[in-house]
Amino acid sequence: MPYGPLPSSAAPSRVPASRRPLGAARPAPGLRHRAARALRHASPALLAYAAVRTLGLLVFVPWAHGERRGVRHLLMASWDCDWYLRIASQGYAHSLGTAYDANNLAFFPLYPLLVRAGDALVPALPRGAVGLGVSLLCSFLAAWGIFAVGDRLYGRRAGVVLAVLWGSLPVALVQWMGYTESLFTALTAWSLYAVLSGRWLWAGSLAALAGLTRPTGVALAAAVSLTALLALRRGFSPRPLLGALLAPAGWLAYVAWVGLRLGRWDGYFAVQKLWRNKWDGGVETVRRMQALLMTERPALFYAMVTAVLLGSVVLYVLSVADRQPVPLLVFTGLLLLIVLGSSGVYFPRARFLLPGFPLLLPLAVALARARTPVMVTLLTAAALGSAAFGGHMLLGWHGPP
Repeated sequence: MPYGPLPSSAAPSRVPASRRPLGAARPAPGLRHRAARALRHASPALLAYAAVRTLGLLVFVPWAHGERRGVRHLLMASWDCDWYLRIASQGYAHSLGTAYDANNLAFFPLYPLLVRAGDALVPALPRGAVGLGVSLLCSFLAAWGIFAVGDRLYGRRAGVVLAVLWGSLPVALVQWMGYTESLFTALTAWSLYAVLSGRWLWAGSLAALAGLTRPTGVALAAAVSLTALLALRRGFSPRPLLGALLAPAGWLAYVAWVGLRLGRWDGYFAVQKLWRNKWDGGVETVRRMQALLMTERPALFYAMVTAVLLGSVVLYVLSVADRQPVPLLVFTGLLLLIVLGSSGVYFPRARFLLPGFPLLLPLAVALARARTPVMVTLLTAAALGSAAFGGHMLLGWHGPP
C-alpha cells in the first residue's frame, strides 16, 4: 500500500519522444544508476548527519583524554560492546544459570554474527574495530533510510531535517559505538520505507532481520504484518501475504532457538527474568519517574532519560494527530509500549527509543517549514546538546548508556 508521492530520486527519467526511435521503449535505468541517483539525492542528509556526529566526537575525544579515559575502549569494548564481542568469539551460553545479569542469550545474534564475519574478512583488525565499523556503516544506512521516509512523506527538506534530528538525539553517541542501535534502526527505516512504497517482500525480509537484532524487533514485525494484512482487504495478492509471514520470522526463530537450547519453551523469557525484564504495564516506570521528580537533585543522566520518555509520549500524540501512516504509528506505539511497560533497568530506555525515528517527524516537519536561519539555529543547538550529553553519558555517568 503506497503512501505519499514518490521522491524525485525514484521518479523515472523521461526522454522526449521526438528523440527516441519510433516504436522504441524507454530504456530503464540500471540498478547501479538508480542507486547512484538516490545516493546523490540523499547526500545533503548524509553529509549533515556526518557533520553532527563528527561534532559529537570532537567534543567527546578531548573530554575523554582530559579524564584519562580510553576512547577506543569506550567506543569499542565497554558495557554491551563487550557482551557482543564475547558472543562473536565464544558463542552463546548452553544453560540458564541462576546469576542475574549474566546470561548472554538475552542478546540477539545478528550483530555478533556480522562482527564475526567481518573479523574473518579483515583478520588484521581488532574485533572491537570491526564491530565499530559495522555500527558506523549501519548508522549511515540508517540516516539514509530515515531521510528516505521523511522525503517520501513530506519532501526532501523534511527528510534532511529528520536525519539530522536523529543524529542529534541526547544519546546519539551510541550510534557510533559497538552497539546494535544503528543496525536495528537501518533495518527498521528501510523496512518501513518498503512498506510505504508497497515492496512487501523487502519489508518482510528486513523486518525479519530486525527481529534477529533486538527484542523490540517484534514491534516492527507487527507493524509490517498488520499493514500487509490490511492491504489484502483491497484484493488478494501473494506479496503482501508473504511479507506478513516473513516479518516476525526472525524474532520467532531466535526465541524458539533459545527455548530449544535451554530445553524449555519459555527459555528466552526465563533469561529476560534474570535480567530483571518483565512486563508490568508501566508500574515500575511510573514509580521511577515519581522518585526522580520528588528527588531534590536527581542525576543528570536520569533526568535526561525521564525527559526523553515523557517527550516521546508527547511526540507520539502529535504523530497520531498528524495522521501518520499506519505502519509508522503501529511501530512507534508498540516500541513505546515495550519500553515504558517494562520493569527492567531504567537508565538505558532513552537508548532503546533511538530506533523510533518516526516520533521525530512532527518536529522535522515544523523545522522544515521554518525560515532557514531559524531551522539552522535550532538544529545547531540540538547538535551541541547531543555532543554535551554524549560526553556526559560515557564520562560523567558511571554506568552503561
